[in-house]
Amino acid sequence: MSSNSGARRRSLLANAIDSLDAIQPGTEQEAAAAEAPTAPAAPSKTEATAPSFLERRGAAFDEIARTVKRPTIRIRPEECTIWPGNARDYDSLSHERCASLIDSIKEENGNREPVVIRRTPDGEKPYELIVGTRRHFSVAWLRANHHTQIDLIARIETLDDEGAFRLADIENREREDVTDLERARNYQHAVDAYYNGVRAHMAERLAIGKQNLHNLLQLAELPEEVVRAFANISDLKVRHGMKLSPLLKQPELRDAIIAEALAVAEEQNRRSEAGEPVIDGPQIVQRLSTANARPARKAIPKSRPSLATASGDEIGQIVADSKSKGITLTINPHKPIDIDEILAALRPVIEAAKFLSR
Repeated sequence: MSSNSGARRRSLLANAIDSLDAIQPGTEQEAAAAEAPTAPAAPSKTEATAPSFLERRGAAFDEIARTVKRPTIRIRPEECTIWPGNARDYDSLSHERCASLIDSIKEENGNREPVVIRRTPDGEKPYELIVGTRRHFSVAWLRANHHTQIDLIARIETLDDEGAFRLADIENREREDVTDLERARNYQHAVDAYYNGVRAHMAERLAIGKQNLHNLLQLAELPEEVVRAFANISDLKVRHGMKLSPLLKQPELRDAIIAEALAVAEEQNRRSEAGEPVIDGPQIVQRLSTANARPARKAIPKSRPSLATASGDEIGQIVADSKSKGITLTINPHKPIDIDEILAALRPVIEAAKFLSR
């Protein structure tokens, strides 16, 4: 991560911590706040000019000085559970995905940026990890691979679930290895769990646009059949949900899209097993979004009953036979035939005609 993006993320983290509930007396936060220097006051603004989001983020930058100087502790990774409200899928982490971070922590003999934990008095372990799943995994991997001297450096915060969600969201918002779908499903859970289903309140608390939140939730609502069509889940982007979601809400199109998604998933499996390149995200979306536009197969015309002589020679066809419109025949012998043979062939057909039935 570049230094600029790291600074932006730390600013967001400070902003979120600053807007949490008042510091609880008797906690590590209170002690840290007492020791920290007072941040200089931000320049006053006229009432007529409301600060923009970027200005609000900038005003919170001074809080960094107090935030980063809070006392840290050293714990073993096995002393804390992973908070399930985090967007990142901890089980999907691997040495390959965290290799650069593992090397960095090994060289520094610890994680330079502390993880954020909270106490769990009634939990199975003393702490719960809120922010820093990759750092937790990396330290755990190092300890399991001949580096038992490396501890996990952590900062304790007193947070409720909503505050924990906001901190974790800011931590993950600029992480490229958190997929759009992971983040979208995390938001889908949060809007009901922490904001009583009120999307506008959630957008305000997270300082994101209402439309951006809506777009993320659209992605989370995609049917599982559509999700499985993507061989690499990182190929499924917010913009894809924006394109497919309106189509899926139309009943006459939904079935066609899901049927195509199932066909794509099967093709992906065949390609993967054969060692062939899988279908990428844009191609999948194109196929799904145009599934309804594909021409339907022409219906196979029904065969018409033939009109034949007693000897089996075909001399025509029964074109139509209905009670309201009567019977329509075509007579076209392919070879010379006696008129009496034609009349003899017509008699049983006319006797069985529907217009004669009672």
